[in-house]
Amino acid sequence: MQRSSIYGAIALSITLLGPSLSAQEDNSPRFTTQWGQPDLQGVWNFSSEIPFERPERFGTREFLTSEEIAEIQARLVAEAEEGAQVEADADVANRGAPSNDERFVYGYDHFWYEMAAIADTVRTSQIIYPENGRMPAMVEGAPRGESGFLEDAEGERPVRTGSGGIGKDGPEDRGLPERCILGLNGLPPYRPSRYNNNLLIVQSRDQVVIMSEMLHNARIVPLTDLPPLPEHIEQWTGDSRGYWDGETLVVETRNFSFYTSSFGGMGTGKDKFLTERFTRNDYNSLDYEWTLEDPSTFTDKITAILPMAKVDGQLYEYACQEGNYGLTNILRGARAEEARAGE
Repeated sequence: MQRSSIYGAIALSITLLGPSLSAQEDNSPRFTTQWGQPDLQGVWNFSSEIPFERPERFGTREFLTSEEIAEIQARLVAEAEEGAQVEADADVANRGAPSNDERFVYGYDHFWYEMAAIADTVRTSQIIYPENGRMPAMVEGAPRGESGFLEDAEGERPVRTGSGGIGKDGPEDRGLPERCILGLNGLPPYRPSRYNNNLLIVQSRDQVVIMSEMLHNARIVPLTDLPPLPEHIEQWTGDSRGYWDGETLVVETRNFSFYTSSFGGMGTGKDKFLTERFTRNDYNSLDYEWTLEDPSTFTDKITAILPMAKVDGQLYEYACQEGNYGLTNILRGARAEEARAGE
C-alpha cells in the first residue's frame, strides 16, 4: 500500500469492522458506568490516514462518495494481491550499519510506523472548520519552529519543535519530544503520529483520566466544581475541567505552558483554549472532536474530528529515553563531528 494514497485501509476497515459493530450495537445500545455516566473506559486507537488538511480538489465536501470508496477498496485489493507476489529482498534485509554519509528519508525506527487506518470513517479531512478543511492563516509575528531528522530549525530557546531541534550545543536545543518531556501524539489535541496512537481512559464518579501511550502522560480531568488554576500557573498539558453533555464528555483546557507550541510547532501555548468532545458511538468506536482557539497564533479557530477504535488490550510503558542514551548520543555525536572538523 502506497503511503501517498488517500486514507489507505480506511475504506477496507469499514467492511472488516462492520459485522462486529452491528452485533455489539444490538446487544448494548448504551454503555454506562456504575454512576450512570457514559462509559468511555478502555484503550482507544486513533491511527488514521485521513489527511489532516483537506485536499483542495474536494472543496468544502466532508465525505467521500460511494464511488470513491469503491475505487479505494478495489485499489487496496489489487495492491494486496501484487504485494503477495513480492519476494523478500535479502540484500536489504541483511544490510549492515549505514555509512556516516548515508541519508534517509525516515529515521532508523521506521519499521515501527503505523501507516494503516483502524477507525471507521470516510471523511476527506480531519479538519471540518474552516469549511475548506484547511488550516487558517497564522497571526503575523507568531513564532514558528519546524525541523526534522536531518536538519535543525532556525530559532532560539525555548525550543517548541517536534522531532529535531535548533542545534546541538546542549539538551535545551532539542525539542520537547526528543527530551522525553512532552509532544508527538501525547499532547492535546490528539493527532495520529508515527506510532503509539493509543489512549487509555479511566473513569471515577468525579474524575476522568486520559493517559496517552506516547511519553505516558496522564491528564486528570475533574468533573466537579473545582475552580480553575490562576492564569499565571501554567502546565504542560494545561488545566482541564470536564462535564457531561448528554452522552458526550466535554473537556475544556486552558493555562497551557508558554514552553509548548499552540499547534504543530506554531505559536505558543500561552493563549491557547482547547475544547474536546469524546462521544462513544458503539462498542468499538468513539468520535474525538476538538476546537482550538488561539487569537495570538491563528486568525480563526480550528475544529477537527478524529475517529477512535476500541483496542482489545492494554497499554505498556513507553519508556522513551529513560532506558537508553539517545539524547546523550545526539550531543556526543555533535562533539565528534566538531572534533573531526577541527582536525
